[in-house]
Amino acid sequence: MKDHIDSLNRQFSGSSAEDVLSWFLTEYSGKIAFSTSLGSEDQVITHMVASLKRTLKIFTLDTGRLFQETYDTLDITQKKYGLFIEVYFPDTARVEEMVRTNGINLFYDGVDNRRLCCHIRKIEPLERALEGMAVWITGLRKAQSVTRSAANMVEWDGSMNIIKVNPLIHWDNETLSNFIREKKVLLHELHSKGYPSIGCMPCTRAIQEGEDVRAGRWWWELPDSKECGLHKKH
Repeated sequence: MKDHIDSLNRQFSGSSAEDVLSWFLTEYSGKIAFSTSLGSEDQVITHMVASLKRTLKIFTLDTGRLFQETYDTLDITQKKYGLFIEVYFPDTARVEEMVRTNGINLFYDGVDNRRLCCHIRKIEPLERALEGMAVWITGLRKAQSVTRSAANMVEWDGSMNIIKVNPLIHWDNETLSNFIREKKVLLHELHSKGYPSIGCMPCTRAIQEGEDVRAGRWWWELPDSKECGLHKKH
Protein backbone atom coordinates (compact mmCIF):
# COMPACT_ATOMS: atom_id res chain seq x y z
CA MET A 1 0.00 0.00 0.00
CA LYS A 2 2.86 2.40 0.79
CA ASP A 3 4.18 2.09 -2.78
CA HIS A 4 0.69 2.82 -4.14
CA ILE A 5 0.30 5.90 -1.93
CA ASP A 6 3.77 7.15 -2.87
CA SER A 7 2.92 6.68 -6.55
CA LEU A 8 -0.32 8.66 -6.19
CA ASN A 9 1.49 11.51 -4.44
CA ARG A 10 4.00 11.67 -7.28
CA GLN A 11 1.20 11.56 -9.84
CA PHE A 12 -0.60 14.53 -8.26
CA SER A 13 2.43 16.55 -7.11
CA GLY A 14 1.59 19.40 -9.49
CA SER A 15 -2.15 18.91 -9.88
CA SER A 16 -4.91 21.30 -8.91
CA ALA A 17 -7.39 20.39 -6.19
CA GLU A 18 -10.14 20.10 -8.81
CA ASP A 19 -8.06 17.70 -10.92
CA VAL A 20 -7.31 15.54 -7.88
CA LEU A 21 -10.99 15.42 -6.95
CA SER A 22 -12.07 14.63 -10.51
CA TRP A 23 -9.61 11.74 -10.84
CA PHE A 24 -10.58 10.09 -7.56
CA LEU A 25 -14.30 10.60 -8.20
CA THR A 26 -13.88 8.71 -11.48
CA GLU A 27 -11.44 6.04 -10.33
CA TYR A 28 -13.31 5.19 -7.13
CA SER A 29 -16.90 5.85 -8.18
CA GLY A 30 -19.30 4.36 -5.63
CA LYS A 31 -16.49 3.83 -3.11
CA ILE A 32 -15.62 7.40 -2.23
CA ALA A 33 -16.91 9.60 0.61
CA PHE A 34 -16.39 13.20 1.69
CA SER A 35 -16.71 14.21 5.34
CA THR A 36 -17.68 17.83 5.92
CA SER A 37 -17.72 19.87 9.11
CA LEU A 38 -19.18 22.81 7.15
CA GLY A 39 -16.00 24.85 7.77
CA SER A 40 -14.40 26.94 5.03
CA GLU A 41 -12.15 24.22 3.59
CA ASP A 42 -14.98 21.72 3.45
CA GLN A 43 -17.29 24.29 1.90
CA VAL A 44 -14.67 24.87 -0.81
CA ILE A 45 -14.60 21.14 -1.56
CA THR A 46 -18.41 21.02 -1.56
CA HIS A 47 -18.40 23.88 -4.08
CA MET A 48 -15.89 21.97 -6.26
CA VAL A 49 -17.91 18.76 -6.12
CA ALA A 50 -21.07 20.62 -7.11
CA SER A 51 -19.21 22.36 -9.95
CA LEU A 52 -17.85 19.05 -11.23
CA LYS A 53 -21.43 17.73 -11.25
CA ARG A 54 -20.28 14.40 -9.84
CA THR A 55 -21.90 12.25 -7.23
CA LEU A 56 -20.34 10.82 -4.09
CA LYS A 57 -21.31 10.14 -0.52
CA ILE A 58 -21.18 13.37 1.50
CA PHE A 59 -21.71 13.21 5.23
CA THR A 60 -21.31 15.20 8.42
CA LEU A 61 -21.11 14.20 12.08
CA ASP A 62 -23.63 15.60 14.54
CA THR A 63 -22.01 15.22 17.96
CA GLY A 64 -25.01 16.63 19.80
CA ARG A 65 -22.97 19.64 20.95
CA LEU A 66 -22.84 21.72 17.76
CA PHE A 67 -23.56 25.43 17.25
CA GLN A 68 -26.98 26.36 15.88
CA GLU A 69 -25.12 28.20 13.12
CA THR A 70 -23.67 24.84 12.01
CA TYR A 71 -27.14 23.37 11.56
CA ASP A 72 -28.18 26.49 9.65
CA THR A 73 -25.14 26.17 7.37
CA LEU A 74 -25.93 22.50 6.73
CA ASP A 75 -29.47 23.35 5.69
CA ILE A 76 -28.49 26.27 3.45
CA THR A 77 -25.58 24.36 1.87
CA GLN A 78 -27.79 21.49 0.74
CA LYS A 79 -30.29 23.92 -0.80
CA LYS A 80 -27.66 26.10 -2.50
CA TYR A 81 -25.63 23.29 -4.07
CA GLY A 82 -28.40 20.75 -4.57
CA LEU A 83 -26.48 18.09 -2.67
CA PHE A 84 -27.69 15.65 -0.03
CA ILE A 85 -25.49 15.52 3.07
CA GLU A 86 -26.05 12.50 5.32
CA VAL A 87 -25.93 13.11 9.07
CA TYR A 88 -24.39 10.56 11.43
CA PHE A 89 -25.07 10.64 15.17
CA PRO A 90 -23.26 9.01 18.13
CA ASP A 91 -24.71 5.96 19.84
CA THR A 92 -27.18 7.19 22.46
CA ALA A 93 -26.37 4.49 25.02
CA ARG A 94 -22.63 5.18 24.75
CA VAL A 95 -23.14 8.92 25.27
CA GLU A 96 -25.43 8.36 28.24
CA GLU A 97 -22.94 5.99 29.88
CA MET A 98 -20.05 8.42 29.32
CA VAL A 99 -21.94 11.37 30.79
CA ARG A 100 -23.21 9.32 33.73
CA THR A 101 -19.67 8.18 34.55
CA ASN A 102 -17.61 11.28 33.72
CA GLY A 103 -20.01 14.25 33.76
CA ILE A 104 -21.55 16.41 31.07
CA ASN A 105 -18.42 18.57 30.59
CA LEU A 106 -15.82 15.82 31.01
CA PHE A 107 -13.69 17.22 28.17
CA TYR A 108 -12.43 20.03 30.41
CA ASP A 109 -11.03 17.50 32.92
CA GLY A 110 -8.02 16.27 30.99
CA VAL A 111 -6.92 15.16 27.54
CA ASP A 112 -7.93 11.53 28.12
CA ASN A 113 -11.50 12.52 29.00
CA ARG A 114 -11.68 14.88 26.05
CA ARG A 115 -10.44 12.18 23.69
CA LEU A 116 -13.01 9.76 25.10
CA CYS A 117 -15.74 12.27 24.33
CA CYS A 118 -14.39 12.80 20.80
CA HIS A 119 -14.15 9.05 20.27
CA ILE A 120 -17.75 8.38 21.20
CA ARG A 121 -19.24 11.46 19.56
CA LYS A 122 -17.06 11.54 16.42
CA ILE A 123 -14.81 8.53 15.79
CA GLU A 124 -17.43 5.81 16.18
CA PRO A 125 -19.93 7.59 13.89
CA LEU A 126 -17.10 8.22 11.40
CA GLU A 127 -16.30 4.52 11.30
CA ARG A 128 -19.93 3.77 10.43
CA ALA A 129 -20.01 6.51 7.80
CA LEU A 130 -16.88 5.18 6.06
CA GLU A 131 -17.91 1.54 6.13
CA GLY A 132 -17.57 0.03 2.66
CA MET A 133 -15.69 3.05 1.28
CA ALA A 134 -12.21 2.91 -0.31
CA VAL A 135 -11.42 6.66 -0.33
CA TRP A 136 -12.07 9.40 2.21
CA ILE A 137 -11.94 13.03 1.04
CA THR A 138 -11.09 15.66 3.68
CA GLY A 139 -10.41 19.39 3.87
CA LEU A 140 -7.07 19.14 5.70
CA ARG A 141 -4.41 21.79 5.05
CA LYS A 142 -0.82 21.85 6.31
CA ALA A 143 -1.27 25.50 7.30
CA GLN A 144 -4.04 24.70 9.78
CA SER A 145 -1.89 23.54 12.70
CA VAL A 146 1.35 21.90 13.81
CA THR A 147 -0.47 18.56 14.04
CA ARG A 148 -1.16 18.68 10.29
CA SER A 149 2.13 20.04 8.97
CA ALA A 150 3.39 16.58 7.92
CA ALA A 151 0.21 15.53 6.09
CA ASN A 152 0.34 14.63 2.38
CA MET A 153 -2.06 14.93 -0.54
CA VAL A 154 -2.72 11.19 -0.42
CA GLU A 155 -2.30 9.11 2.73
CA TRP A 156 -3.13 5.69 4.08
CA ASP A 157 -5.25 5.95 7.22
CA GLY A 158 -4.44 2.80 9.13
CA SER A 159 -7.03 3.38 11.84
CA MET A 160 -9.84 3.50 9.26
CA ASN A 161 -8.18 1.22 6.67
CA ILE A 162 -8.88 3.72 3.92
CA ILE A 163 -7.08 5.96 1.44
CA LYS A 164 -7.37 9.55 2.65
CA VAL A 165 -7.19 12.34 0.06
CA ASN A 166 -6.56 15.94 1.06
CA PRO A 167 -7.03 18.05 -2.11
CA LEU A 168 -6.31 21.37 -0.33
CA ILE A 169 -3.31 20.13 1.63
CA HIS A 170 -0.86 22.67 0.11
CA TRP A 171 -3.21 25.66 0.11
CA ASP A 172 -2.13 28.56 2.28
CA ASN A 173 -4.61 30.96 3.90
CA GLU A 174 -4.37 33.43 1.02
CA THR A 175 -5.13 30.79 -1.61
CA LEU A 176 -8.14 29.66 0.40
CA SER A 177 -9.45 33.20 0.88
CA ASN A 178 -9.00 34.07 -2.79
CA PHE A 179 -10.91 31.00 -3.97
CA ILE A 180 -13.75 31.68 -1.55
CA ARG A 181 -14.03 35.28 -2.68
CA GLU A 182 -13.74 34.59 -6.42
CA LYS A 183 -16.15 31.64 -6.42
CA LYS A 184 -18.55 33.16 -3.86
CA VAL A 185 -18.38 30.01 -1.73
CA LEU A 186 -21.09 29.78 0.94
CA LEU A 187 -19.46 30.14 4.36
CA HIS A 188 -20.38 29.25 7.92
CA GLU A 189 -21.71 32.35 9.71
CA LEU A 190 -19.25 31.98 12.60
CA HIS A 191 -16.25 32.52 10.31
CA SER A 192 -17.15 36.21 10.23
CA LYS A 193 -17.23 36.29 14.04
CA GLY A 194 -13.65 35.18 14.68
CA TYR A 195 -14.06 31.40 14.38
CA PRO A 196 -11.73 30.13 11.62
CA SER A 197 -12.06 26.54 12.90
CA ILE A 198 -15.44 25.33 14.14
CA GLY A 199 -16.25 22.18 16.08
CA CYS A 200 -18.42 21.47 19.10
CA MET A 201 -19.73 24.55 20.89
CA PRO A 202 -18.16 23.94 24.32
CA CYS A 203 -14.78 23.14 22.74
CA THR A 204 -14.55 26.06 20.31
CA ARG A 205 -13.96 29.77 20.90
CA ALA A 206 -13.21 32.76 18.71
CA ILE A 207 -9.51 33.57 18.28
CA GLN A 208 -7.57 36.79 18.75
CA GLU A 209 -5.65 38.56 16.00
CA GLY A 210 -2.35 36.81 15.37
CA GLU A 211 -3.38 33.48 16.88
CA ASP A 212 -3.11 30.20 14.98
CA VAL A 213 -6.26 29.34 13.00
CA ARG A 214 -6.93 26.38 15.29
CA ALA A 215 -6.10 28.17 18.54
CA GLY A 216 -9.80 28.30 19.37
CA ARG A 217 -10.16 24.50 19.35
CA TRP A 218 -9.59 22.89 22.78
CA TRP A 219 -7.80 26.11 23.77
CA TRP A 220 -7.01 24.78 27.26
CA GLU A 221 -4.70 22.08 25.81
CA LEU A 222 -1.16 22.20 24.41
CA PRO A 223 -0.98 22.65 20.60
CA ASP A 224 0.46 19.18 19.92
CA SER A 225 -2.55 17.43 21.46
CA LYS A 226 -5.23 19.38 19.59
CA GLU A 227 -6.75 16.63 17.45
CA CYS A 228 -9.99 14.78 18.06
CA GLY A 229 -8.71 11.56 16.53
CA LEU A 230 -10.37 11.93 13.15
CA HIS A 231 -6.97 12.75 11.63
CA LYS A 232 -4.28 10.82 13.44
CA LYS A 233 -0.64 11.00 12.51
CA HIS A 234 0.59 7.62 11.20
